[in-house]
This record gives sequence, C-alpha cells and structure tokens, in this order.
Amino acid sequence: VEDAHGMLGAALAEPDPVIVFEYPALFETKGEISGDRIDIGTSRLRRKGSRVTLVTYGACLPKAMKAAEEVDGEVIDLRVLRPLDLAPVLESVKKTRRAVVVDENWRSGSLAAEVMARLMEQGFYDLDAPVARVCSEEVPVPYARHLEEAALPQPEKIVAAVKGLFA
Repeated sequence: VEDAHGMLGAALAEPDPVIVFEYPALFETKGEISGDRIDIGTSRLRRKGSRVTLVTYGACLPKAMKAAEEVDGEVIDLRVLRPLDLAPVLESVKKTRRAVVVDENWRSGSLAAEVMARLMEQGFYDLDAPVARVCSEEVPVPYARHLEEAALPQPEKIVAAVKGLFA
C-alpha cells in the first residue's frame, strides 16, 4: 500500500512518461502510509530468506510472500519493469544459489523470460540449479473464480517449483 501511494507521487513528478499497472485483486489491500516519496527506479527486498530467491512484482507479490514462508525464500519485488533493476536479485542469488521467477503473464514472451535471461547472463556462475519460473497457464484468464485461480500462479505452484530445484 505504501509503495502504491509513494510511487504514484513519484510517477506524477517524473518528467518522462510513466505507465502504471493496476491490479484489481489488490484494490482492497489495507496498510500504513508514511507519505514519503518512493524511488521508482529500484527493486526492493520484501523478505529475507536463505534457500531460494523468489523474483516477482504486482499481484504475484502476496502469493510469493506466502510461498516464501514455507520454503525459507528471499523475496525481491521488482516494482518497476523498465528500467529493470536486477542488482538486488543478483545479490540475493549469490546468497541463495537458486531462483524462481513468478509472473502472472504467460510463459511465452513474458517478463519472467527476460528476467531469466538476464540472470543467466549476469549470474550464471552463482547458480547451483537452473532458474525456474511460475507463470499463468497459456489460456485466456477464465471468469469463474475457481478456474481463474487454476490458471494463475498460486503459492502451491511456487512451492512446487522451489522443491523441484532441490530434487
């Protein structure tokens, strides 16, 4: 909530165009607001962990946070997609040696694919396992709630992907 408030103020003050993605699933989220303006160019560590780095943004953040509790994952919230700030991700991967990218888009042509490519280019020697990803099923998002939940990334799918890195 604080990010949504602080980043909107920073986006309005930005001289360059800014596109804001809204996630209706997060509209009812409640939280404290400090009123501080937030740097819209950086990723943010949301949870410390030691076994795996979970990289995500937007509506997948609460799901990644829930999964991280079960697998002792470190969660990096990208917050801004361009420019893509991977420094915190690379720093985290040096510690955890494994990464899972969680993205609500389809696997084909997704931001997850770009993050994975950059991790391989810039952090290959820090990885003990291939980078994994959890994305939406490659179908139009269904309207029925239970089908929508089946199509989108869920904490259980994230946990399964993490466990696959250790198999």
